[in-house]
Amino acid sequence: MRIGFGYDSHRLVEGRRLVLGGVEIPHDKGLSGHSDADVLVHAVCDAILGALAAGDIGRHFPDTDPAYKDISSLKLLEHVRIFGAQRGYVVHNVDTTIVLEKPKISEHIPDMAAKLAETLKISVESISVKVKTNEGMGFAGRQEGVAAYAVVTITKKEDE
Repeated sequence: MRIGFGYDSHRLVEGRRLVLGGVEIPHDKGLSGHSDADVLVHAVCDAILGALAAGDIGRHFPDTDPAYKDISSLKLLEHVRIFGAQRGYVVHNVDTTIVLEKPKISEHIPDMAAKLAETLKISVESISVKVKTNEGMGFAGRQEGVAAYAVVTITKKEDE
C-alpha cells in the first residue's frame, strides 16, 4: 500500500463556472485556471501522483498545453487513474476536504463523491468529501479562492 497527499487552490473570479468534484455549483464566481480549475479533482490527482512518486498534475498536464484548455478535470483524473493502473496500482480510498466560505455546497457532496468514484472505478463508499469554512480567515475566508486537500491510498492490483 502507498499513501499520497494532494493540495490545490484557485482564485475565485467572475465570468467562470464553479466546478467542484466534477459538479457545477451555482455561484456568481468560478475558479480561475487553464482547465475547469476543479480544485477538488486536482488535489485528488496530485495525491494519486504523489502516491506513485510521479510528480504533480502540472508536470503531467502543463497549463502551457492548449490540449488542456478548459478540459474537465475528471478527464485528467481518468488519465491519472490509467497512469497508475499501467504501473500496477489501483486507488483504494480517497479522503478529501474542500475549504470555502460560500456558497454552501453540502447538498452537492453525494454527486461529487459519485463522480469521483465513477472516474476512479471504485465504490462510492471509498470516497469521503468534506467541506469546511475558514471562519473568515485567509484567502478562503475572504472568499478570494477555494482550496482542497486529498489523501489517497493505492494498492497493487491483484493478479487476475
